[in-house]
Amino acid sequence: MEKNNKKTISLICPSYNEEDNIILFYDRIIKIFTEKLNQYSYEIIMVDDCSVDGTANILRQIAKKDKCVKVIFNTRNYGVHKSTFNAIKYVTGDCLVPMLPVDMQDTPELIIEFVEKWEKGYEIVYGIKKERDENFLIKSMRNLYYVLLTKISYMNNIPPYVGEFQLIDKKIYHELVKYDDYYPYIRGIISTLSSKSIGINYKWAKRLKGKSKINLLKLLDIGINGIISFSNFPIRFFAFFGIAISLASTFFIFIQIISHFFFQGRMLVPGLSTLIVALFFFSGVQFLFLAILGEYISAIHSQVRKPPKNVIVRETINF
Repeated sequence: MEKNNKKTISLICPSYNEEDNIILFYDRIIKIFTEKLNQYSYEIIMVDDCSVDGTANILRQIAKKDKCVKVIFNTRNYGVHKSTFNAIKYVTGDCLVPMLPVDMQDTPELIIEFVEKWEKGYEIVYGIKKERDENFLIKSMRNLYYVLLTKISYMNNIPPYVGEFQLIDKKIYHELVKYDDYYPYIRGIISTLSSKSIGINYKWAKRLKGKSKINLLKLLDIGINGIISFSNFPIRFFAFFGIAISLASTFFIFIQIISHFFFQGRMLVPGLSTLIVALFFFSGVQFLFLAILGEYISAIHSQVRKPPKNVIVRETINF
């Protein structure tokens, strides 16, 4: 990249088997920086997650032509979040869009508005994708998850429907890269780093070409990781659930005592009440103690969830 006095906007663009979209994506980004953001330099970091189609060859051709395009080739498919998070340590720009996939479902032109807000002093500018161009069932499930996660986690400084399509100041990504997380939930970590943030609404579009590489099981895995990483609500829910069952069982004991002395035990078959009470009472106690144990495991988990980074890079270009 040539030395100049322009501020540099960095983009991390994950790609996996995206040979149909890469050139279209690159041309669209270049048009944005040529026509609307020509007062800025750009740094495009393409992350190839061990594609098995022609993606790697196309990336090499683009990088050979444009030295501002940098490429990271991973040794295997580590998943979009791990690959993207690993790429942050290579960033050199004044601000960063931490995840802009080449499928263009996140509108690249929104970067223009991101930059405008950033220049006004916001350290985090995030896209709000409440409107989605997808079927009703999947859209409803996504929206429910976003609302649920915001309600039960401590990510209370950003609204729902926010993903990794954001622009963050360099002081934010410098802190972000210090996290040593085996399975980073990037949108959650970013939200904890600054309160100088603002959102911009946009419509999440359909893919132009190809099929999504993230299926329902992967979405579920990402969703569970977000809840586990930023909320202890599930553990505490089962703690209160266990207490409730134990109290209900204790209340049932009193009912049976009253029944025995005042109604000659006619309410239930003899012995059945004892079995019911014992079963539910000790089930409640088990829930309670498992939840308490879970609280300790959760605390330990937060302290030791820092294994060595597990993304191995085979080759880099233009760094």
